[in-house]
Amino acid sequence: MTPGQLALILKEKARQLGFTLAGITTPQAPAHLDVYRSWLESGRQAQMNYLADQRAVERRSDPLLILPECRSILVLGTHYSNPLYGPGTGDALSAGDSGRIAAYALGKDYHLVLAQRLQALVTFLEEKTGQAIPNRWYTDTGPILERELGMRAGLGWIGKNSCLINPQSGSTFLLAEILLGIDLPADEPFVSDQCGSCTRCIKACPTGCILPDRTLDARRCISYLTIENKEEIPVELRPQLGEWVFGCDICQMVCPWNLRFAPENGDPEFAPRSDLQRPALAAELVLGPEEFNRKFKDSPVKRAKRRGYLRNVAVAAGNSGKRELLPALQRAQADPEALVRDHAQWAAAKLESLSSDTNHQYQ
Repeated sequence: MTPGQLALILKEKARQLGFTLAGITTPQAPAHLDVYRSWLESGRQAQMNYLADQRAVERRSDPLLILPECRSILVLGTHYSNPLYGPGTGDALSAGDSGRIAAYALGKDYHLVLAQRLQALVTFLEEKTGQAIPNRWYTDTGPILERELGMRAGLGWIGKNSCLINPQSGSTFLLAEILLGIDLPADEPFVSDQCGSCTRCIKACPTGCILPDRTLDARRCISYLTIENKEEIPVELRPQLGEWVFGCDICQMVCPWNLRFAPENGDPEFAPRSDLQRPALAAELVLGPEEFNRKFKDSPVKRAKRRGYLRNVAVAAGNSGKRELLPALQRAQADPEALVRDHAQWAAAKLESLSSDTNHQYQ
């Protein structure tokens, strides 16, 4: 079997396993490393200090430091449900008594799902070649610049919102990679920038975190603030979070490529759970540790931990304008976690202030 034939059957197997996008590139050094280093030097990684670790930076600069035998990299994409469909798909910042979770996190945790598929692909390749193949696979877990690898493997271009965008299916997909110690023909890289003069994502971002060099300032990004951030959300940014309690889809919801081409439904494993699509803020505020762990078992939302999630829920309640959420917020001010108490106090004060202003207006 020729390397070309092997690449074709490997991609077909990937599609059978649920990867809707597949491309191959080489382990050469990334062309955008200077942009990444500048991003780190500006502190835009916020408190994600693991990104600035010297060992991790060195590995991002050279995939051969991860796997010295690497000769090819298989880059894969799996679609999740389009955030433009389903319950509550109107204004992304509309206030109400329910929160909103980013579309990729509405189903099963992709780390659990894709890991099994990546291992299955390695096993398949070894069976076809009759030999053990050095490999290392990642899905948002390794020290690599995966969007650049995706672009080099022909899957799409890096958009102004920093997402990898495929011209046939938008950007609502998760990336995964397998570094392989075997020669496979590389696909043609995607070289054209098809964002053009469009700036919808930049204008729509409530916190202004999208930068001109196609990177994000994590310190202002709603996804970072509600997931990776383990401390208080800056007071000045809380009103801009709107109803988002885990992640954010705004820059993807306004993207013309998703409006036109992103599939309505993604991989069945990531199909939205009905109890996560529009979580009731009052009910979420009283989730105890056991209830939280039970509700979010095998869900990406567990990454925020209970204290982070309830912190986010409190902020969404404060942004809701719904006075009926005050009792739940008052109970949350007695929560064992100081992080939850502090944000619940802020949210209650905001709702009380809105109520006072309204009463004064009609006196």
